[in-house]
Amino acid sequence: MTGLTHEEQALIAPIERTPIEARTLDWAGVNSGTANLDGLASMARKLGDAFAQLPGEISLVEPTEVEKVDSEGRPQAQPHGRHLVLSVRPEAARRVILTGHMDTVYAREHPFQTCDWLDSDTLHGPGTADMKGGLALMLEGLLAYEKAQPTLGYDVMINADEETGSLSSNALIARLAKDKLFALTYEPALPDGSMARARPGSGNYAVVIHGRSAHAGRNPEDGRNAILAASDLALRLAAGRRDGLSVNPARIEGGGPNNTVPDLAILHFNLRPRTPELAEAAEALVEAAIADVTRLHEVAIHVHGGVSRPPKPISNRTDALYGVVSKAASDLGQPMSWKDTGGVCDGNNIAATGVPVLDTMGVLGGAIHSPDEFMLASSLAPRAQLTALVLHRIDRKGLPA
Repeated sequence: MTGLTHEEQALIAPIERTPIEARTLDWAGVNSGTANLDGLASMARKLGDAFAQLPGEISLVEPTEVEKVDSEGRPQAQPHGRHLVLSVRPEAARRVILTGHMDTVYAREHPFQTCDWLDSDTLHGPGTADMKGGLALMLEGLLAYEKAQPTLGYDVMINADEETGSLSSNALIARLAKDKLFALTYEPALPDGSMARARPGSGNYAVVIHGRSAHAGRNPEDGRNAILAASDLALRLAAGRRDGLSVNPARIEGGGPNNTVPDLAILHFNLRPRTPELAEAAEALVEAAIADVTRLHEVAIHVHGGVSRPPKPISNRTDALYGVVSKAASDLGQPMSWKDTGGVCDGNNIAATGVPVLDTMGVLGGAIHSPDEFMLASSLAPRAQLTALVLHRIDRKGLPA
Protein backbone atom coordinates (compact mmCIF):
# COMPACT_ATOMS: atom_id res chain seq x y z
CA MET A 1 0.00 0.00 0.00
CA THR A 2 1.25 3.43 -0.92
CA GLY A 3 0.01 6.94 -0.28
CA LEU A 4 -1.49 6.20 3.15
CA THR A 5 -0.76 8.41 6.12
CA HIS A 6 0.12 6.89 9.50
CA GLU A 7 -3.38 7.77 10.68
CA GLU A 8 -4.91 5.96 7.69
CA GLN A 9 -2.71 2.92 8.19
CA ALA A 10 -3.88 2.73 11.80
CA LEU A 11 -7.48 3.11 10.63
CA ILE A 12 -7.46 0.03 8.39
CA ALA A 13 -5.01 -2.14 10.35
CA PRO A 14 -7.66 -3.85 12.55
CA ILE A 15 -9.78 -4.95 9.58
CA GLU A 16 -9.46 -8.70 9.01
CA ARG A 17 -11.17 -11.23 6.77
CA THR A 18 -12.15 -13.75 9.45
CA PRO A 19 -15.03 -11.92 11.20
CA ILE A 20 -16.45 -10.64 7.91
CA GLU A 21 -16.34 -14.12 6.41
CA ALA A 22 -18.02 -15.67 9.46
CA ARG A 23 -20.77 -13.06 9.33
CA THR A 24 -21.31 -13.68 5.62
CA LEU A 25 -21.60 -17.44 6.10
CA ASP A 26 -24.09 -16.97 8.93
CA TRP A 27 -26.27 -14.57 6.97
CA ALA A 28 -26.12 -16.59 3.74
CA GLY A 29 -27.48 -19.54 5.74
CA VAL A 30 -30.79 -17.68 6.17
CA ASN A 31 -33.16 -17.87 3.22
CA SER A 32 -34.38 -14.31 2.75
CA GLY A 33 -36.09 -14.45 -0.61
CA THR A 34 -38.20 -11.34 -1.10
CA ALA A 35 -41.45 -13.23 -0.51
CA ASN A 36 -40.17 -15.20 2.51
CA LEU A 37 -41.41 -12.90 5.28
CA ASP A 38 -40.27 -15.24 8.07
CA GLY A 39 -36.79 -15.44 6.59
CA LEU A 40 -36.64 -11.66 6.16
CA ALA A 41 -37.71 -11.16 9.78
CA SER A 42 -34.95 -13.55 10.91
CA MET A 43 -32.44 -11.74 8.72
CA ALA A 44 -33.54 -8.35 10.07
CA ARG A 45 -32.97 -9.57 13.64
CA LYS A 46 -29.46 -10.75 12.79
CA LEU A 47 -28.67 -7.48 11.05
CA GLY A 48 -30.08 -5.47 13.94
CA ASP A 49 -27.92 -7.36 16.44
CA ALA A 50 -24.80 -6.90 14.29
CA PHE A 51 -25.29 -3.22 13.42
CA ALA A 52 -26.08 -2.44 17.06
CA GLN A 53 -22.28 -2.43 17.53
CA LEU A 54 -22.39 1.01 15.91
CA PRO A 55 -23.59 4.12 17.73
CA GLY A 56 -27.04 5.37 16.84
CA GLU A 57 -30.62 4.19 16.79
CA ILE A 58 -31.91 1.17 14.85
CA SER A 59 -35.51 0.96 13.67
CA LEU A 60 -37.56 -1.37 11.49
CA VAL A 61 -39.69 0.59 9.02
CA GLU A 62 -42.98 -0.79 7.76
CA PRO A 63 -43.15 -1.28 3.97
CA THR A 64 -45.24 0.97 1.79
CA GLU A 65 -48.25 -0.90 0.37
CA VAL A 66 -47.61 -2.38 -3.07
CA GLU A 67 -50.19 -3.90 -5.43
CA LYS A 68 -49.65 -6.53 -8.10
CA VAL A 69 -52.07 -7.51 -10.83
CA ASP A 70 -53.30 -11.10 -10.52
CA SER A 71 -54.21 -13.49 -13.35
CA GLU A 72 -57.74 -12.05 -13.42
CA GLY A 73 -56.46 -8.52 -13.92
CA ARG A 74 -57.27 -7.44 -10.36
CA PRO A 75 -54.77 -5.47 -8.22
CA GLN A 76 -53.86 -7.38 -5.06
CA ALA A 77 -51.85 -6.09 -2.11
CA GLN A 78 -48.45 -7.78 -1.82
CA PRO A 79 -46.88 -8.32 1.61
CA HIS A 80 -43.26 -7.26 2.14
CA GLY A 81 -40.71 -7.42 4.92
CA ARG A 82 -39.73 -4.48 7.08
CA HIS A 83 -36.72 -2.33 6.23
CA LEU A 84 -33.86 -1.72 8.67
CA VAL A 85 -32.60 1.82 9.28
CA LEU A 86 -29.68 2.86 11.50
CA SER A 87 -29.24 6.58 12.13
CA VAL A 88 -25.86 7.76 13.45
CA ARG A 89 -25.16 11.37 14.47
CA PRO A 90 -28.41 12.76 13.03
CA GLU A 91 -27.43 16.22 14.26
CA ALA A 92 -24.22 16.31 12.14
CA ALA A 93 -23.89 19.12 9.61
CA ARG A 94 -22.61 16.70 6.97
CA ARG A 95 -24.39 13.37 6.55
CA VAL A 96 -24.15 10.48 4.10
CA ILE A 97 -26.16 7.33 3.39
CA LEU A 98 -25.05 3.74 2.95
CA THR A 99 -27.54 1.25 1.54
CA GLY A 100 -27.93 -2.45 0.92
CA HIS A 101 -30.63 -5.09 0.80
CA MET A 102 -31.35 -8.15 2.91
CA ASP A 103 -33.49 -9.97 0.33
CA THR A 104 -32.27 -12.39 -2.31
CA VAL A 105 -33.79 -13.84 -5.49
CA TYR A 106 -33.89 -17.37 -4.06
CA ALA A 107 -37.33 -18.39 -2.79
CA ARG A 108 -37.85 -20.58 0.24
CA GLU A 109 -38.48 -23.54 -2.12
CA HIS A 110 -35.44 -22.90 -4.34
CA PRO A 111 -32.91 -25.78 -4.31
CA PHE A 112 -29.96 -23.39 -3.89
CA GLN A 113 -29.85 -22.88 -0.12
CA THR A 114 -26.36 -23.69 1.21
CA CYS A 115 -22.77 -22.52 0.83
CA ASP A 116 -19.69 -24.49 -0.14
CA TRP A 117 -16.10 -23.59 -0.97
CA LEU A 118 -15.05 -24.10 -4.60
CA ASP A 119 -11.48 -23.32 -3.54
CA SER A 120 -9.80 -21.45 -0.70
CA ASP A 121 -11.04 -18.10 -2.04
CA THR A 122 -14.30 -18.81 -3.88
CA LEU A 123 -17.39 -19.12 -1.70
CA HIS A 124 -20.35 -20.48 -3.64
CA GLY A 125 -23.67 -19.70 -1.99
CA PRO A 126 -27.02 -17.91 -2.21
CA GLY A 127 -26.68 -14.19 -1.64
CA THR A 128 -22.97 -14.35 -0.87
CA ALA A 129 -22.18 -11.68 -3.47
CA ASP A 130 -25.64 -10.15 -3.78
CA MET A 131 -25.35 -8.97 -1.14
CA LYS A 132 -24.75 -10.52 2.26
CA GLY A 133 -21.00 -10.31 1.80
CA GLY A 134 -21.48 -6.63 0.97
CA LEU A 135 -23.51 -6.03 4.12
CA ALA A 136 -20.88 -7.80 6.22
CA LEU A 137 -18.00 -5.73 4.89
CA MET A 138 -20.00 -2.51 5.08
CA LEU A 139 -20.40 -3.09 8.81
CA GLU A 140 -16.70 -3.85 9.27
CA GLY A 141 -15.73 -0.68 7.42
CA LEU A 142 -18.07 1.40 9.58
CA LEU A 143 -16.71 -0.16 12.77
CA ALA A 144 -13.20 0.85 11.73
CA TYR A 145 -14.33 4.35 10.74
CA GLU A 146 -15.98 4.86 14.14
CA LYS A 147 -12.63 4.43 15.91
CA ALA A 148 -11.08 7.47 14.22
CA GLN A 149 -12.98 10.36 15.81
CA PRO A 150 -15.52 10.65 12.97
CA THR A 151 -17.66 13.73 12.39
CA LEU A 152 -19.79 12.60 9.44
CA GLY A 153 -23.30 11.53 10.32
CA TYR A 154 -24.88 8.73 8.34
CA ASP A 155 -27.93 6.59 7.80
CA VAL A 156 -27.68 2.90 6.95
CA MET A 157 -30.74 1.65 5.07
CA ILE A 158 -31.09 -2.11 4.38
CA ASN A 159 -34.33 -2.83 2.57
CA ALA A 160 -36.24 -6.07 2.13
CA ASP A 161 -37.45 -5.71 -1.46
CA GLU A 162 -34.60 -4.57 -3.70
CA GLU A 163 -34.72 -7.68 -5.85
CA THR A 164 -38.31 -6.91 -6.90
CA GLY A 165 -37.73 -3.21 -7.58
CA SER A 166 -37.83 -1.62 -4.10
CA LEU A 167 -41.44 -0.59 -4.62
CA SER A 168 -42.20 -0.79 -0.89
CA SER A 169 -39.03 1.12 0.07
CA ASN A 170 -38.63 3.75 -2.69
CA ALA A 171 -40.25 6.47 -0.58
CA LEU A 172 -38.00 5.58 2.35
CA ILE A 173 -34.91 5.71 0.12
CA ALA A 174 -35.89 9.13 -1.22
CA ARG A 175 -36.53 10.48 2.27
CA LEU A 176 -33.26 9.22 3.71
CA ALA A 177 -31.18 10.27 0.70
CA LYS A 178 -32.46 13.86 0.77
CA ASP A 179 -29.68 16.42 1.33
CA LYS A 180 -26.99 13.78 1.87
CA LEU A 181 -23.42 14.60 0.82
CA PHE A 182 -23.04 11.32 -1.07
CA ALA A 183 -24.17 7.69 -1.00
CA LEU A 184 -22.50 4.29 -1.05
CA THR A 185 -24.47 1.19 -2.06
CA TYR A 186 -23.11 -2.32 -1.58
CA GLU A 187 -24.04 -4.16 -4.77
CA PRO A 188 -21.22 -6.50 -5.83
CA ALA A 189 -18.41 -5.40 -8.12
CA LEU A 190 -17.24 -7.76 -10.84
CA PRO A 191 -14.54 -10.36 -10.08
CA ASP A 192 -11.88 -8.13 -11.67
CA GLY A 193 -12.88 -5.19 -9.47
CA SER A 194 -14.81 -3.34 -12.20
CA MET A 195 -17.22 -0.76 -10.80
CA ALA A 196 -20.52 0.41 -12.31
CA ARG A 197 -20.77 3.94 -13.69
CA ALA A 198 -23.96 4.92 -15.52
CA ARG A 199 -27.02 2.70 -15.37
CA PRO A 200 -30.21 2.73 -17.46
CA GLY A 201 -33.62 3.09 -15.89
CA SER A 202 -36.12 0.28 -15.65
CA GLY A 203 -39.89 0.05 -15.63
CA ASN A 204 -42.15 -2.96 -15.23
CA TYR A 205 -45.70 -2.83 -16.51
CA ALA A 206 -48.83 -4.97 -16.38
CA VAL A 207 -51.42 -3.80 -18.90
CA VAL A 208 -54.91 -5.22 -18.36
CA ILE A 209 -57.04 -5.40 -21.51
CA HIS A 210 -60.80 -5.95 -21.35
CA GLY A 211 -62.52 -6.92 -24.58
CA ARG A 212 -65.93 -8.54 -25.19
CA SER A 213 -66.81 -12.21 -25.25
CA ALA A 214 -68.69 -13.78 -28.17
CA HIS A 215 -69.14 -17.19 -29.76
CA ALA A 216 -66.20 -17.90 -32.04
CA GLY A 217 -68.47 -19.57 -34.64
CA ARG A 218 -71.88 -17.89 -34.44
CA ASN A 219 -71.04 -14.23 -33.94
CA PRO A 220 -67.28 -13.59 -33.63
CA GLU A 221 -67.76 -10.13 -35.11
CA ASP A 222 -69.60 -9.09 -31.97
CA GLY A 223 -66.56 -9.92 -29.83
CA ARG A 224 -63.52 -7.81 -29.08
CA ASN A 225 -60.49 -10.09 -28.82
CA ALA A 226 -58.33 -9.10 -25.86
CA ILE A 227 -55.55 -11.56 -26.78
CA LEU A 228 -55.35 -10.06 -30.26
CA ALA A 229 -55.23 -6.55 -28.79
CA ALA A 230 -52.48 -7.59 -26.35
CA SER A 231 -50.46 -9.10 -29.19
CA ASP A 232 -50.84 -5.94 -31.27
CA LEU A 233 -49.74 -3.84 -28.30
CA ALA A 234 -46.70 -6.06 -27.71
CA LEU A 235 -45.62 -5.67 -31.34
CA ARG A 236 -46.09 -1.90 -31.28
CA LEU A 237 -44.03 -1.59 -28.11
CA ALA A 238 -41.28 -3.84 -29.50
CA ALA A 239 -41.15 -1.69 -32.64
CA GLY A 240 -40.24 1.28 -30.42
CA ARG A 241 -36.85 -0.16 -29.52
CA ARG A 242 -33.95 2.10 -30.38
CA ASP A 243 -30.39 2.76 -29.33
CA GLY A 244 -30.53 3.37 -25.59
CA LEU A 245 -34.07 2.04 -25.12
CA SER A 246 -34.82 -1.66 -24.79
CA VAL A 247 -38.40 -2.95 -24.71
CA ASN A 248 -39.14 -6.52 -23.67
CA PRO A 249 -42.71 -7.84 -23.93
CA ALA A 250 -42.35 -10.77 -21.54
CA ARG A 251 -45.69 -12.52 -21.02
CA ILE A 252 -49.35 -12.50 -22.08
CA GLU A 253 -51.92 -13.99 -19.70
CA GLY A 254 -55.59 -14.56 -20.36
CA GLY A 255 -57.69 -16.17 -23.04
CA GLY A 256 -60.18 -18.98 -22.77
CA PRO A 257 -61.80 -21.84 -24.73
CA ASN A 258 -61.17 -22.08 -28.45
CA ASN A 259 -64.85 -21.45 -29.19
CA THR A 260 -64.97 -18.15 -27.31
CA VAL A 261 -63.60 -14.76 -28.25
CA PRO A 262 -61.40 -13.93 -25.21
CA ASP A 263 -62.39 -10.86 -23.24
CA LEU A 264 -59.36 -10.60 -20.95
CA ALA A 265 -55.61 -10.40 -21.50
CA ILE A 266 -52.72 -9.08 -19.43
CA LEU A 267 -49.51 -7.99 -21.12
CA HIS A 268 -46.39 -7.81 -18.94
CA PHE A 269 -43.38 -5.91 -20.29
CA ASN A 270 -40.19 -4.16 -19.21
CA LEU A 271 -38.63 -0.91 -20.47
CA ARG A 272 -35.00 0.13 -19.97
CA PRO A 273 -34.22 3.73 -20.99
CA ARG A 274 -30.59 4.82 -20.80
CA THR A 275 -31.23 8.53 -20.22
CA PRO A 276 -33.95 10.72 -18.67
CA GLU A 277 -34.85 11.90 -22.17
CA LEU A 278 -35.34 8.31 -23.33
CA ALA A 279 -37.44 7.64 -20.23
CA GLU A 280 -39.79 10.40 -21.38
CA ALA A 281 -39.77 8.93 -24.89
CA ALA A 282 -40.61 5.51 -23.46
CA GLU A 283 -43.61 6.90 -21.57
CA ALA A 284 -44.80 8.59 -24.76
CA LEU A 285 -44.37 5.31 -26.67
CA VAL A 286 -46.52 3.43 -24.15
CA GLU A 287 -49.23 6.11 -24.18
CA ALA A 288 -49.38 6.25 -27.99
CA ALA A 289 -49.41 2.47 -28.44
CA ILE A 290 -52.20 2.06 -25.87
CA ALA A 291 -54.27 4.83 -27.47
CA ASP A 292 -53.95 3.21 -30.91
CA VAL A 293 -54.78 -0.29 -29.68
CA THR A 294 -57.74 0.98 -27.66
CA ARG A 295 -59.18 2.70 -30.71
CA LEU A 296 -58.46 0.00 -33.31
CA HIS A 297 -59.59 -2.97 -31.23
CA GLU A 298 -62.35 -1.19 -29.29
CA VAL A 299 -61.09 -2.49 -25.94
CA ALA A 300 -60.58 -0.95 -22.51
CA ILE A 301 -56.99 -0.83 -21.24
CA HIS A 302 -55.74 -0.17 -17.72
CA VAL A 303 -52.03 0.36 -17.05
CA HIS A 304 -50.33 -0.75 -13.84
CA GLY A 305 -46.67 -0.02 -13.12
CA GLY A 306 -44.19 2.35 -14.66
CA VAL A 307 -40.53 3.37 -14.60
CA SER A 308 -39.63 2.75 -10.94
CA ARG A 309 -35.85 2.92 -11.43
CA PRO A 310 -34.94 6.23 -13.11
CA PRO A 311 -31.85 6.30 -15.34
CA LYS A 312 -28.61 7.01 -13.47
CA PRO A 313 -26.43 9.40 -15.51
CA ILE A 314 -23.06 10.58 -14.20
CA SER A 315 -22.87 14.16 -12.89
CA ASN A 316 -19.77 16.20 -12.05
CA ARG A 317 -20.39 15.53 -8.32
CA THR A 318 -20.62 11.80 -9.04
CA ASP A 319 -17.33 11.92 -10.92
CA ALA A 320 -15.79 13.71 -7.94
CA LEU A 321 -16.93 10.89 -5.64
CA TYR A 322 -15.58 8.29 -8.07
CA GLY A 323 -12.26 10.12 -8.09
CA VAL A 324 -11.97 9.91 -4.30
CA VAL A 325 -12.79 6.20 -4.36
CA SER A 326 -10.38 5.48 -7.22
CA LYS A 327 -7.54 7.24 -5.41
CA ALA A 328 -8.31 5.41 -2.15
CA ALA A 329 -8.43 2.07 -3.99
CA SER A 330 -5.12 2.80 -5.69
CA ASP A 331 -3.49 3.72 -2.38
CA LEU A 332 -4.76 0.44 -0.93
CA GLY A 333 -3.31 -1.52 -3.85
CA GLN A 334 -6.73 -2.47 -5.20
CA PRO A 335 -6.93 -2.23 -9.00
CA MET A 336 -10.19 -0.67 -10.12
CA SER A 337 -11.80 -0.02 -13.48
CA TRP A 338 -15.12 1.52 -14.40
CA LYS A 339 -17.81 0.67 -16.95
CA ASP A 340 -21.42 1.42 -17.72
CA THR A 341 -23.81 -1.42 -16.98
CA GLY A 342 -27.24 -2.58 -18.12
CA GLY A 343 -28.41 -3.50 -14.62
CA VAL A 344 -30.37 -1.35 -12.18
CA CYS A 345 -30.42 -1.05 -8.38
CA ASP A 346 -31.23 1.32 -5.53
CA GLY A 347 -28.41 3.52 -6.77
CA ASN A 348 -30.78 4.62 -9.54
CA ASN A 349 -33.31 5.87 -7.02
CA ILE A 350 -30.69 7.63 -4.92
CA ALA A 351 -29.25 9.37 -7.98
CA ALA A 352 -32.75 10.60 -8.85
CA THR A 353 -32.68 12.69 -5.64
CA GLY A 354 -29.57 14.50 -6.91
CA VAL A 355 -27.18 12.76 -4.52
CA PRO A 356 -23.95 11.34 -6.03
CA VAL A 357 -23.84 7.59 -5.50
CA LEU A 358 -21.36 4.78 -6.01
CA ASP A 359 -23.39 1.58 -6.02
CA THR A 360 -20.85 -1.25 -6.37
CA MET A 361 -18.99 -0.95 -3.07
CA GLY A 362 -19.70 -4.58 -2.18
CA VAL A 363 -17.70 -7.77 -2.42
CA LEU A 364 -16.12 -9.00 -5.65
CA GLY A 365 -18.14 -11.86 -7.10
CA GLY A 366 -20.26 -13.08 -9.96
CA ALA A 367 -23.00 -15.30 -11.44
CA ILE A 368 -25.52 -13.46 -9.27
CA HIS A 369 -29.21 -14.42 -9.58
CA SER A 370 -28.19 -17.96 -10.49
CA PRO A 371 -27.32 -21.21 -8.67
CA ASP A 372 -23.69 -20.49 -9.57
CA GLU A 373 -23.45 -17.31 -7.50
CA PHE A 374 -20.10 -16.83 -5.79
CA MET A 375 -17.98 -14.28 -3.98
CA LEU A 376 -14.24 -13.90 -3.64
CA ALA A 377 -13.53 -14.01 0.09
CA SER A 378 -10.14 -12.38 -0.39
CA SER A 379 -11.98 -9.16 -1.28
CA LEU A 380 -13.87 -8.89 2.01
CA ALA A 381 -11.20 -7.15 4.08
CA PRO A 382 -9.88 -4.93 1.25
CA ARG A 383 -13.37 -3.67 0.41
CA ALA A 384 -14.08 -2.99 4.09
CA GLN A 385 -10.80 -1.04 4.18
CA LEU A 386 -11.97 0.91 1.15
CA THR A 387 -15.21 1.86 2.93
CA ALA A 388 -13.36 3.05 6.02
CA LEU A 389 -10.76 5.00 4.04
CA VAL A 390 -13.27 6.72 1.74
CA LEU A 391 -15.40 7.86 4.68
CA HIS A 392 -12.33 8.98 6.62
CA ARG A 393 -10.85 10.99 3.75
CA ILE A 394 -14.10 12.74 2.87
CA ASP A 395 -14.64 13.41 6.57
CA ARG A 396 -11.22 15.08 6.80
CA LYS A 397 -11.05 16.78 3.39
CA GLY A 398 -14.61 16.96 2.06
CA LEU A 399 -15.82 15.99 -1.41
CA PRO A 400 -14.08 17.87 -4.24
CA ALA A 401 -16.27 20.42 -5.98
